[in-house]
Amino acid sequence: MCTAATYKTKDFYFGRTFDNECSYSEQVVITPRNYPFKFMHMGTVDSHYAMIGIAHVEQDYPLYYDAVNEKGLAIAGLNFTGNAYYGLPVQGRDNLAVYELIPWLLGDCATVKECQKKLEKVNLTNISINDELPVAQLHWIIADKEEAITLEAV
Repeated sequence: MCTAATYKTKDFYFGRTFDNECSYSEQVVITPRNYPFKFMHMGTVDSHYAMIGIAHVEQDYPLYYDAVNEKGLAIAGLNFTGNAYYGLPVQGRDNLAVYELIPWLLGDCATVKECQKKLEKVNLTNISINDELPVAQLHWIIADKEEAITLEAV
């Protein structure tokens, strides 16, 4: 089980627990601006914001558990076992594998409002990065200094 929270005073705080029984060799990962992100259905993105977070790196791709970008937008993927639903790619939608969601949003959005706009066209797919790692059953908290939302694919 994972828990996340945001706290706003004169500053903005974002945090989460990571209550897994095992480790996936997660580490602090910094993705600099313009590191090429290769998306399964969306091509390669060469221009994006920098981000830092906790990730497992697989095939030179950061599988972010949580991260924040240089604009202060933060996202955490939280366990949602048995409740999450992801389908097949759909024509005319922005098809993303679950593990691609955090870098896709943080790379291009500075605020929750910008994320909401991008999410209108998203279709999360049930495709894993490889046969050894299953598709994570997640929901997400997305927050900036003004607001926070929860994203669930059910």
